[in-house]
Amino acid sequence: MDARSIIAALRDGRGLPADSARWFAAGLASGEVTDAQAGAFAMAVLLKGLSAGDRVGLTLAMRDSGQVMAWSLPGPVVDKHSTGGIGDSTSLLLAPALAACGAYVPMISGRGLGHTGGTVDKLESIPGYRTDLGADDLHRVVAEVGCAIVAASSDIAPADRRLYAIRDVTGTVESIDLITASILSKKLAAGLEALVLDVKVGSGAFMKTMEDARALAQSLVSTANGAGCRTAALITDMSQPLASTAGNALEVLEVMETLTGASVNQALWDVTVALGGEALVLANLAGTAEEGEDQIEEALESGRAAEVFGRMVAALGGPADFVERYPDRLPAAAIVRDVPADMAGFVAEIDTEALGHAVVHLGGGRLRGGDRINPTVGLSDLLPVGEPVDRHEPLARVHAATAAEAERAVAAVRAAFRLCDAAPEEPPLIHERVG
Repeated sequence: MDARSIIAALRDGRGLPADSARWFAAGLASGEVTDAQAGAFAMAVLLKGLSAGDRVGLTLAMRDSGQVMAWSLPGPVVDKHSTGGIGDSTSLLLAPALAACGAYVPMISGRGLGHTGGTVDKLESIPGYRTDLGADDLHRVVAEVGCAIVAASSDIAPADRRLYAIRDVTGTVESIDLITASILSKKLAAGLEALVLDVKVGSGAFMKTMEDARALAQSLVSTANGAGCRTAALITDMSQPLASTAGNALEVLEVMETLTGASVNQALWDVTVALGGEALVLANLAGTAEEGEDQIEEALESGRAAEVFGRMVAALGGPADFVERYPDRLPAAAIVRDVPADMAGFVAEIDTEALGHAVVHLGGGRLRGGDRINPTVGLSDLLPVGEPVDRHEPLARVHAATAAEAERAVAAVRAAFRLCDAAPEEPPLIHERVG
Protein backbone atom coordinates (compact mmCIF):
# COMPACT_ATOMS: atom_id res chain seq x y z
CA MET A 1 0.00 0.00 0.00
CA ASP A 2 1.24 3.52 -0.74
CA ALA A 3 0.03 7.14 -0.57
CA ARG A 4 -0.24 7.55 -4.36
CA SER A 5 -2.70 4.67 -4.78
CA ILE A 6 -4.84 5.84 -1.84
CA ILE A 7 -5.00 9.39 -3.22
CA ALA A 8 -5.81 8.11 -6.71
CA ALA A 9 -8.67 5.98 -5.36
CA LEU A 10 -10.13 9.00 -3.58
CA ARG A 11 -9.67 11.17 -6.67
CA ASP A 12 -11.53 8.64 -8.80
CA GLY A 13 -14.41 8.31 -6.34
CA ARG A 14 -13.51 4.81 -5.14
CA GLY A 15 -13.57 5.79 -1.48
CA LEU A 16 -11.29 5.16 1.47
CA PRO A 17 -11.37 1.59 2.83
CA ALA A 18 -10.54 1.16 6.51
CA ASP A 19 -7.11 -0.38 5.83
CA SER A 20 -6.21 2.54 3.54
CA ALA A 21 -7.32 5.03 6.21
CA ARG A 22 -5.19 3.26 8.84
CA TRP A 23 -2.13 3.23 6.56
CA PHE A 24 -2.49 6.91 5.66
CA ALA A 25 -3.07 8.05 9.25
CA ALA A 26 -0.03 6.09 10.42
CA GLY A 27 1.99 7.66 7.60
CA LEU A 28 0.88 11.14 8.63
CA ALA A 29 1.99 10.48 12.19
CA SER A 30 5.32 8.90 11.24
CA GLY A 31 6.23 11.30 8.43
CA GLU A 32 6.16 8.62 5.71
CA VAL A 33 3.39 10.63 4.01
CA THR A 34 4.84 13.85 2.59
CA ASP A 35 3.25 17.30 2.94
CA ALA A 36 2.42 17.25 -0.78
CA GLN A 37 0.67 13.88 -0.45
CA ALA A 38 -1.23 15.03 2.63
CA GLY A 39 -2.40 18.13 0.75
CA ALA A 40 -3.50 16.04 -2.22
CA PHE A 41 -5.35 13.67 0.12
CA ALA A 42 -7.18 16.57 1.78
CA MET A 43 -8.14 18.07 -1.58
CA ALA A 44 -9.43 14.73 -2.86
CA VAL A 45 -11.59 14.32 0.24
CA LEU A 46 -12.88 17.89 -0.12
CA LEU A 47 -13.83 17.44 -3.79
CA LYS A 48 -15.12 13.84 -3.76
CA GLY A 49 -16.35 13.42 -0.20
CA LEU A 50 -16.47 10.31 1.96
CA SER A 51 -19.24 7.85 2.62
CA ALA A 52 -20.56 7.58 6.18
CA GLY A 53 -18.61 4.36 6.70
CA ASP A 54 -15.39 5.79 5.29
CA ARG A 55 -15.76 8.83 7.55
CA VAL A 56 -15.96 6.54 10.59
CA GLY A 57 -12.92 4.64 9.32
CA LEU A 58 -10.84 7.79 8.88
CA THR A 59 -11.87 9.09 12.32
CA LEU A 60 -10.87 5.83 14.04
CA ALA A 61 -7.62 5.65 12.09
CA MET A 62 -6.67 9.17 13.14
CA ARG A 63 -7.69 8.42 16.73
CA ASP A 64 -5.51 5.31 16.74
CA SER A 65 -2.48 7.15 15.30
CA GLY A 66 -1.53 8.04 18.90
CA GLN A 67 -2.44 7.26 22.48
CA VAL A 68 -6.01 6.22 23.26
CA MET A 69 -6.89 6.60 26.92
CA ALA A 70 -8.57 3.86 28.94
CA TRP A 71 -10.44 4.41 32.18
CA SER A 72 -11.50 2.36 35.19
CA LEU A 73 -13.80 4.65 37.13
CA PRO A 74 -17.03 4.23 39.15
CA GLY A 75 -18.98 6.46 36.74
CA PRO A 76 -19.29 7.19 33.01
CA VAL A 77 -16.62 9.15 31.12
CA VAL A 78 -18.29 12.09 29.36
CA ASP A 79 -17.26 15.21 27.47
CA LYS A 80 -18.61 18.17 25.52
CA HIS A 81 -17.28 19.90 22.41
CA SER A 82 -18.19 23.27 20.90
CA THR A 83 -17.44 24.27 17.32
CA GLY A 84 -16.43 27.72 18.59
CA GLY A 85 -17.96 31.11 19.20
CA ILE A 86 -17.67 34.42 21.05
CA GLY A 87 -18.36 34.68 24.77
CA ASP A 88 -18.87 30.91 24.88
CA SER A 89 -17.52 29.73 28.23
CA THR A 90 -19.98 26.88 28.79
CA SER A 91 -17.17 24.32 29.14
CA LEU A 92 -15.97 25.97 32.34
CA LEU A 93 -19.45 25.66 33.84
CA LEU A 94 -20.41 22.30 32.39
CA ALA A 95 -17.35 20.20 33.28
CA PRO A 96 -17.65 20.73 37.06
CA ALA A 97 -21.45 20.51 36.95
CA LEU A 98 -21.28 17.12 35.19
CA ALA A 99 -18.68 15.94 37.70
CA ALA A 100 -20.96 17.02 40.55
CA CYS A 101 -23.67 14.81 38.99
CA GLY A 102 -21.52 11.66 38.96
CA ALA A 103 -19.81 11.86 35.57
CA TYR A 104 -16.05 11.92 34.95
CA VAL A 105 -14.93 14.57 32.48
CA PRO A 106 -11.46 14.48 30.85
CA MET A 107 -12.05 17.60 28.76
CA ILE A 108 -9.26 17.95 26.21
CA SER A 109 -9.75 21.45 24.84
CA GLY A 110 -8.24 23.76 22.26
CA ARG A 111 -6.80 27.23 22.00
CA GLY A 112 -8.35 30.15 20.16
CA LEU A 113 -8.87 29.55 16.44
CA GLY A 114 -9.35 32.52 14.11
CA HIS A 115 -11.87 34.88 15.66
CA THR A 116 -13.12 32.40 18.28
CA GLY A 117 -11.87 32.04 21.83
CA GLY A 118 -10.17 28.94 23.22
CA THR A 119 -10.98 27.21 26.51
CA VAL A 120 -7.30 26.51 27.22
CA ASP A 121 -6.40 30.19 26.77
CA LYS A 122 -9.18 31.20 29.16
CA LEU A 123 -8.04 28.86 31.90
CA GLU A 124 -4.42 29.94 31.54
CA SER A 125 -5.50 33.40 32.75
CA ILE A 126 -5.77 31.76 36.20
CA PRO A 127 -2.32 32.15 37.82
CA GLY A 128 -0.48 28.82 38.01
CA TYR A 129 -3.12 26.76 36.15
CA ARG A 130 -1.42 24.01 34.12
CA THR A 131 -3.01 22.75 30.92
CA ASP A 132 -0.09 20.61 29.70
CA LEU A 133 -0.78 17.39 31.61
CA GLY A 134 0.60 13.97 30.77
CA ALA A 135 -1.68 10.95 30.69
CA ASP A 136 -0.83 9.77 34.22
CA ASP A 137 -1.52 13.17 35.77
CA LEU A 138 -4.75 13.52 33.78
CA HIS A 139 -5.93 10.12 35.04
CA ARG A 140 -5.09 11.10 38.62
CA VAL A 141 -6.87 14.48 38.56
CA VAL A 142 -10.00 13.15 36.84
CA ALA A 143 -10.22 10.27 39.33
CA GLU A 144 -9.72 12.56 42.34
CA VAL A 145 -11.70 15.64 41.30
CA GLY A 146 -14.13 14.36 38.67
CA CYS A 147 -12.98 16.65 35.86
CA ALA A 148 -9.90 18.22 34.32
CA ILE A 149 -9.84 20.73 31.48
CA VAL A 150 -6.48 20.51 29.71
CA ALA A 151 -4.79 20.87 26.32
CA ALA A 152 -4.18 17.93 23.99
CA SER A 153 -0.76 16.36 24.41
CA SER A 154 1.46 15.54 21.44
CA ASP A 155 0.51 11.88 21.92
CA ILE A 156 -3.17 12.50 21.15
CA ALA A 157 -4.15 11.99 17.46
CA PRO A 158 -0.80 13.06 15.92
CA ALA A 159 -2.17 12.33 12.45
CA ASP A 160 -4.76 15.05 12.97
CA ARG A 161 -2.17 17.55 14.18
CA ARG A 162 -0.22 17.05 10.95
CA LEU A 163 -3.22 17.07 8.62
CA TYR A 164 -4.81 20.06 10.39
CA ALA A 165 -1.76 22.25 9.72
CA ILE A 166 -1.70 21.19 6.07
CA ARG A 167 -5.43 21.82 5.58
CA ASP A 168 -4.89 25.38 6.82
CA VAL A 169 -2.51 26.18 3.93
CA THR A 170 -4.13 24.13 1.16
CA GLY A 171 -7.65 25.57 1.07
CA THR A 172 -9.27 22.42 2.47
CA VAL A 173 -10.39 23.61 5.92
CA GLU A 174 -14.08 23.63 4.84
CA SER A 175 -14.39 19.87 4.23
CA ILE A 176 -17.08 18.56 6.61
CA ASP A 177 -15.56 15.07 6.36
CA LEU A 178 -12.17 16.36 7.51
CA ILE A 179 -13.67 18.66 10.16
CA THR A 180 -15.56 15.65 11.54
CA ALA A 181 -12.51 13.39 11.64
CA SER A 182 -10.40 16.16 13.18
CA ILE A 183 -12.80 16.96 16.01
CA LEU A 184 -13.75 13.40 16.83
CA SER A 185 -10.33 11.77 16.55
CA LYS A 186 -9.11 13.92 19.46
CA LYS A 187 -12.29 13.52 21.51
CA LEU A 188 -12.49 9.74 21.03
CA ALA A 189 -8.81 9.39 21.95
CA ALA A 190 -9.87 10.51 25.44
CA GLY A 191 -11.71 7.20 25.87
CA LEU A 192 -15.20 8.68 26.07
CA GLU A 193 -18.42 6.77 26.61
CA ALA A 194 -20.65 9.75 25.79
CA LEU A 195 -20.24 13.10 24.05
CA VAL A 196 -22.52 16.12 23.67
CA LEU A 197 -21.79 18.55 20.83
CA ASP A 198 -22.56 22.26 20.69
CA VAL A 199 -22.66 23.21 17.01
CA LYS A 200 -22.81 26.99 16.65
CA VAL A 201 -24.63 28.84 13.88
CA GLY A 202 -24.69 32.56 13.05
CA SER A 203 -22.46 35.55 12.47
CA GLY A 204 -19.93 34.54 15.14
CA ALA A 205 -19.72 30.87 14.15
CA PHE A 206 -17.72 29.07 11.50
CA MET A 207 -21.04 27.76 10.16
CA LYS A 208 -23.05 30.84 9.21
CA THR A 209 -26.21 29.10 7.94
CA MET A 210 -28.54 26.49 9.41
CA GLU A 211 -27.95 24.29 6.36
CA ASP A 212 -24.20 24.15 7.02
CA ALA A 213 -24.59 23.78 10.78
CA ARG A 214 -27.11 20.97 10.37
CA ALA A 215 -24.84 19.15 7.91
CA LEU A 216 -21.91 19.35 10.32
CA ALA A 217 -24.01 18.29 13.33
CA GLN A 218 -25.41 15.29 11.45
CA SER A 219 -21.94 14.27 10.28
CA LEU A 220 -20.47 14.54 13.78
CA VAL A 221 -23.32 12.69 15.47
CA SER A 222 -23.53 9.83 12.96
CA THR A 223 -19.75 9.38 12.87
CA ALA A 224 -19.29 9.42 16.66
CA ASN A 225 -22.12 6.95 17.16
CA GLY A 226 -20.71 4.81 14.36
CA ALA A 227 -17.40 4.81 16.22
CA GLY A 228 -19.10 3.54 19.38
CA CYS A 229 -19.51 6.75 21.41
CA ARG A 230 -23.07 7.74 22.38
CA THR A 231 -23.44 11.25 20.96
CA ALA A 232 -26.03 13.97 20.36
CA ALA A 233 -25.75 17.61 19.28
CA LEU A 234 -27.53 20.88 19.93
CA ILE A 235 -27.38 23.58 17.26
CA THR A 236 -27.12 26.79 19.28
CA ASP A 237 -27.20 30.43 18.32
CA MET A 238 -24.07 32.49 17.69
CA SER A 239 -25.67 35.48 15.97
CA GLN A 240 -24.61 37.37 19.10
CA PRO A 241 -22.14 36.64 21.92
CA LEU A 242 -23.46 33.97 24.26
CA ALA A 243 -22.38 35.87 27.38
CA SER A 244 -21.73 39.51 28.20
CA THR A 245 -17.93 39.15 28.02
CA ALA A 246 -15.41 38.13 25.37
CA GLY A 247 -11.79 37.72 26.39
CA ASN A 248 -9.90 35.28 28.54
CA ALA A 249 -9.80 36.57 32.13
CA LEU A 250 -13.07 38.44 31.61
CA GLU A 251 -14.87 35.23 30.64
CA VAL A 252 -13.42 33.36 33.61
CA LEU A 253 -14.66 36.20 35.84
CA GLU A 254 -18.17 35.84 34.41
CA VAL A 255 -18.05 32.07 34.89
CA MET A 256 -17.05 32.50 38.52
CA GLU A 257 -19.86 34.99 39.10
CA THR A 258 -22.26 32.39 37.69
CA LEU A 259 -20.80 29.49 39.70
CA THR A 260 -20.93 31.47 42.95
CA GLY A 261 -24.32 33.08 42.26
CA ALA A 262 -22.94 36.62 42.35
CA SER A 263 -24.38 37.38 38.91
CA VAL A 264 -25.95 34.99 36.41
CA ASN A 265 -26.01 35.49 32.65
CA GLN A 266 -29.24 33.73 31.72
CA ALA A 267 -28.25 32.78 28.16
CA LEU A 268 -24.97 31.25 29.31
CA TRP A 269 -26.81 29.41 32.08
CA ASP A 270 -29.55 28.09 29.79
CA VAL A 271 -27.21 26.70 27.13
CA THR A 272 -25.01 25.08 29.78
CA VAL A 273 -28.04 23.45 31.41
CA ALA A 274 -29.40 22.20 28.07
CA LEU A 275 -26.06 20.66 27.08
CA GLY A 276 -25.69 19.13 30.52
CA GLY A 277 -29.14 17.58 30.38
CA GLU A 278 -28.31 15.90 27.07
CA ALA A 279 -24.95 14.69 28.39
CA LEU A 280 -26.47 13.09 31.48
CA VAL A 281 -29.01 11.19 29.36
CA LEU A 282 -26.23 9.95 27.05
CA ALA A 283 -24.26 8.85 30.12
CA ASN A 284 -27.28 7.03 31.60
CA LEU A 285 -27.26 9.34 34.62
CA ALA A 286 -30.73 10.76 33.77
CA GLY A 287 -33.80 9.27 32.17
CA THR A 288 -34.80 12.34 30.20
CA ALA A 289 -33.20 15.62 29.15
CA GLU A 290 -35.52 17.46 31.54
CA GLU A 291 -34.37 15.31 34.47
CA GLY A 292 -30.77 15.91 33.45
CA GLU A 293 -31.33 19.67 33.25
CA ASP A 294 -32.76 19.64 36.77
CA GLN A 295 -29.65 17.85 38.03
CA ILE A 296 -27.31 20.35 36.34
CA GLU A 297 -29.27 23.31 37.71
CA GLU A 298 -29.13 21.87 41.22
CA ALA A 299 -25.35 21.35 40.92
CA LEU A 300 -24.91 24.98 39.86
CA GLU A 301 -27.38 26.52 42.30
CA SER A 302 -26.17 24.55 45.34
CA GLY A 303 -22.53 25.51 44.86
CA ARG A 304 -21.43 21.89 44.31
CA ALA A 305 -20.18 22.75 40.79
CA ALA A 306 -18.21 25.71 42.18
CA GLU A 307 -16.62 23.43 44.79
CA VAL A 308 -15.55 20.96 42.07
CA PHE A 309 -14.18 23.80 39.95
CA GLY A 310 -12.11 25.06 42.88
CA ARG A 311 -10.66 21.60 43.51
CA MET A 312 -9.81 21.26 39.80
CA VAL A 313 -8.02 24.61 39.77
CA ALA A 314 -5.99 23.68 42.85
CA ALA A 315 -5.15 20.21 41.48
CA LEU A 316 -3.85 21.79 38.27
CA GLY A 317 -1.58 24.30 40.00
CA GLY A 318 -3.89 27.28 40.51
CA PRO A 319 -4.70 29.09 43.77
CA ALA A 320 -6.32 26.91 46.44
CA ASP A 321 -8.61 29.81 47.36
CA PHE A 322 -9.58 30.71 43.79
CA VAL A 323 -13.35 30.31 44.23
CA GLU A 324 -13.32 32.53 47.32
CA ARG A 325 -10.95 35.18 45.95
CA TYR A 326 -11.29 35.03 42.16
CA PRO A 327 -11.69 38.84 41.70
CA ASP A 328 -8.26 39.32 43.31
CA ARG A 329 -6.62 36.37 41.54
CA LEU A 330 -7.53 37.26 37.95
CA PRO A 331 -5.44 39.86 36.09
CA ALA A 332 -7.08 43.10 34.92
CA ALA A 333 -6.43 45.42 31.97
CA ALA A 334 -4.71 48.77 32.38
CA ILE A 335 -7.20 50.70 30.21
CA VAL A 336 -11.02 50.47 30.20
CA ARG A 337 -13.14 52.45 27.72
CA ASP A 338 -16.89 52.56 27.06
CA VAL A 339 -18.26 52.11 23.52
CA PRO A 340 -21.00 54.78 23.26
CA ALA A 341 -24.01 54.31 21.00
CA ASP A 342 -24.29 56.96 18.29
CA MET A 343 -28.11 56.93 18.43
CA ALA A 344 -30.99 55.83 20.63
CA GLY A 345 -32.86 52.67 19.74
CA PHE A 346 -32.65 48.90 20.09
CA VAL A 347 -29.80 46.53 19.31
CA ALA A 348 -31.02 44.98 16.05
CA GLU A 349 -28.04 42.97 14.87
CA ILE A 350 -24.46 42.20 15.90
CA ASP A 351 -21.54 41.26 13.66
CA THR A 352 -20.27 38.77 16.21
CA GLU A 353 -17.27 37.69 14.16
CA ALA A 354 -16.14 41.35 14.12
CA LEU A 355 -16.26 41.38 17.92
CA GLY A 356 -14.06 38.30 17.97
CA HIS A 357 -11.54 39.95 15.67
CA ALA A 358 -11.56 43.04 17.91
CA VAL A 359 -10.56 40.84 20.87
CA VAL A 360 -7.81 39.20 18.81
CA HIS A 361 -6.40 42.58 17.75
CA LEU A 362 -6.40 43.73 21.38
CA GLY A 363 -4.05 40.81 22.08
CA GLY A 364 -6.66 38.36 23.36
CA GLY A 365 -6.01 35.98 20.45
CA ARG A 366 -3.28 35.13 17.97
CA LEU A 367 -2.68 36.86 14.64
CA ARG A 368 0.28 34.53 14.00
CA GLY A 369 1.30 31.18 15.43
CA GLY A 370 3.39 31.69 18.54
CA ASP A 371 1.84 35.05 19.48
CA ARG A 372 1.54 35.49 23.24
CA ILE A 373 -1.93 36.03 24.65
CA ASN A 374 -2.70 38.99 26.89
CA PRO A 375 -5.24 37.46 29.30
CA THR A 376 -6.50 40.83 30.57
CA VAL A 377 -7.89 42.31 27.35
CA GLY A 378 -11.31 41.90 25.77
CA LEU A 379 -14.88 43.16 25.93
CA SER A 380 -17.41 43.28 28.76
CA ASP A 381 -20.95 44.53 29.33
CA LEU A 382 -21.93 43.56 25.78
CA LEU A 383 -25.58 44.43 25.13
CA PRO A 384 -27.67 41.64 23.60
CA VAL A 385 -29.99 41.80 20.59
CA GLY A 386 -33.26 43.46 21.54
CA GLU A 387 -31.77 45.59 24.33
CA PRO A 388 -32.86 49.28 24.35
CA VAL A 389 -30.08 51.84 24.43
CA ASP A 390 -29.95 55.63 24.72
CA ARG A 391 -27.63 57.83 22.66
CA HIS A 392 -24.13 57.80 24.20
CA GLU A 393 -25.08 54.90 26.49
CA PRO A 394 -22.44 52.11 26.35
CA LEU A 395 -22.96 49.24 23.92
CA ALA A 396 -19.98 47.50 25.51
CA ARG A 397 -16.79 48.18 27.43
CA VAL A 398 -13.27 47.69 25.99
CA HIS A 399 -10.42 46.38 28.17
CA ALA A 400 -7.04 47.15 26.59
CA ALA A 401 -3.32 47.35 27.28
CA THR A 402 -2.86 50.82 25.75
CA ALA A 403 -5.02 53.85 25.03
CA ALA A 404 -4.35 53.60 21.28
CA GLU A 405 -5.46 49.95 21.18
CA ALA A 406 -8.54 50.84 23.20
CA GLU A 407 -9.58 53.56 20.75
CA ARG A 408 -9.19 51.23 17.75
CA ALA A 409 -11.27 48.61 19.51
CA VAL A 410 -13.97 51.14 20.42
CA ALA A 411 -14.38 52.02 16.73
CA ALA A 412 -14.46 48.33 15.70
CA VAL A 413 -17.03 47.39 18.33
CA ARG A 414 -19.29 50.35 17.53
CA ALA A 415 -19.26 49.33 13.86
CA ALA A 416 -20.26 45.76 14.80
CA PHE A 417 -23.58 46.90 16.34
CA ARG A 418 -26.58 47.85 14.19
CA LEU A 419 -29.36 49.76 15.95
CA CYS A 420 -33.00 50.22 14.91
CA ASP A 421 -36.03 52.15 16.09
CA ALA A 422 -38.29 49.20 17.01
CA ALA A 423 -37.54 46.21 19.19
CA PRO A 424 -36.47 43.28 16.94
CA GLU A 425 -37.38 39.64 17.39
CA GLU A 426 -34.75 37.96 19.54
CA PRO A 427 -33.12 34.83 18.08
CA PRO A 428 -33.67 31.49 19.86
CA LEU A 429 -30.80 30.16 21.96
CA ILE A 430 -31.24 26.58 20.74
CA HIS A 431 -32.31 25.95 17.16
CA GLU A 432 -32.34 22.15 16.88
CA ARG A 433 -31.34 18.87 18.46
CA VAL A 434 -29.58 16.28 16.31
CA GLY A 435 -29.20 12.65 17.34
